[in-house]
Amino acid sequence: MGLMVTNTLTRAKEAFVPRDEGKVAMYVCGPTVYGDIHVGNARAAIVFDVIRRYLTWRGFEVTFVQNYTDVDDKIVNRANDEGTDWKELAEHYSKAYEEVAAALRVTPPDRLVKATDHIPEMIDMIARLVDGGYAYESARSVWFSVEDFPGYGKLSGRTLDEVHARERVEPDPNKRKPLDFALWKAAKKGEPSWDSPWGAGRPGWHIECSAMSAKYLGMGFDIHGGGSDLIFPHHENEIAQAEAALGSEPFVRYWLHNGMVKMDAQKMSKSLGNLVLVKDLLKEVRPEILRMMSISSAYRHDVDFGEGSLEQARRAIERFDNFSRAAGEAAEKVSMEGQEYLDRFAGAMDDDFNTPMAISVMFDLVKHGNTLLDSGSDPQAAERIGGVVAAFDQMADVLGISDDPGTEAGDRAGDQLSPEESELLARRDAARKKRNWAESDSLRDRLAVLGVVVEDTPAGSRWHRKG
Repeated sequence: MGLMVTNTLTRAKEAFVPRDEGKVAMYVCGPTVYGDIHVGNARAAIVFDVIRRYLTWRGFEVTFVQNYTDVDDKIVNRANDEGTDWKELAEHYSKAYEEVAAALRVTPPDRLVKATDHIPEMIDMIARLVDGGYAYESARSVWFSVEDFPGYGKLSGRTLDEVHARERVEPDPNKRKPLDFALWKAAKKGEPSWDSPWGAGRPGWHIECSAMSAKYLGMGFDIHGGGSDLIFPHHENEIAQAEAALGSEPFVRYWLHNGMVKMDAQKMSKSLGNLVLVKDLLKEVRPEILRMMSISSAYRHDVDFGEGSLEQARRAIERFDNFSRAAGEAAEKVSMEGQEYLDRFAGAMDDDFNTPMAISVMFDLVKHGNTLLDSGSDPQAAERIGGVVAAFDQMADVLGISDDPGTEAGDRAGDQLSPEESELLARRDAARKKRNWAESDSLRDRLAVLGVVVEDTPAGSRWHRKG
């Protein structure tokens, strides 16, 4: 059947056929850098990282472009509130985002593009829109005339009447129609500005992604990603700007949108004040757990955040970790048994990146692998398990939930036993040799209180930190 994706533009699941055979051009909206990212922001980064990883694993040559919005009303307003320079504020939170993304094992983009580095490209696109009759100047600002673009609403599926009825619009006496949106904003005192044919000012939010994605990926590129909250108006406006300025060719072939992270049935957002910052959460949970929680539902669906969802993700990661530790090093090649699971994994991911089904395949593999581990009398069990683990490792790498390469249990930073823990573990091993099960269980409970999980295997006891 091949890879199928749900295209927001057509509201249907379609066969994925890239513009250029064997290559995928992909653009994902990045953060507006005026604050630390929360779990909702992180889910988008994780979802599209998994999609990118899978496409690469499947053999595509992926070019991944992501932007930073580093000039915007939110950035300017926060800088003014804090009495700091807007550029310093944007740079600070850009670095903060990169640190969190690295901690979450999000693969860096091939091109990380900033709005402030592409003002000339935006001015050029705005000039094309004005010349083509799709935009107009008013009081040194430039506005896109929504009613003059026939295809407006095709991404969100809304007519202009529905948009009028459902959406809040920013009032401004200088624009002709309520739904028209700013392409260029006239300079205000104390705010950043650049020279343009319409006077000093700065770009509107929407124009940057149209200009930058078209520059680096060309019209008709393959995948544009982002949160479902960006479908309207941001992505709707991107389409209108790009196609009006650069021609009738489709701006993007496939639009993919991830669902939101919700707390108590409400979207996590700054305006609601119900944020959980990733930098704080990572002090308590491993990044693999947050990744697992983010992909536990299909990417298009919302995810509930809370202790229950984190605990479920923690248990899943611990089960995978336990299997990896017990199985040891993988064989160099995937065995026939392992390939059967890889084929099922690929089938799940080919079905619109169905991560819940892919994860269930991994659980099936672990169950089968544990059965092999328990087959001590089977002389071929060790050889068979290696080929199965090789398949498991590939799946874990695609989802980004494997341990850091080259580390073993007990060897990662912060995973050394304290003197007290070492003594308790030694005493427990001695108790087991004497078949003193009551003392052995008591010592294991004491280690668990200290955060050390002990597992008994035919080769002896193993330990690891709680997730």
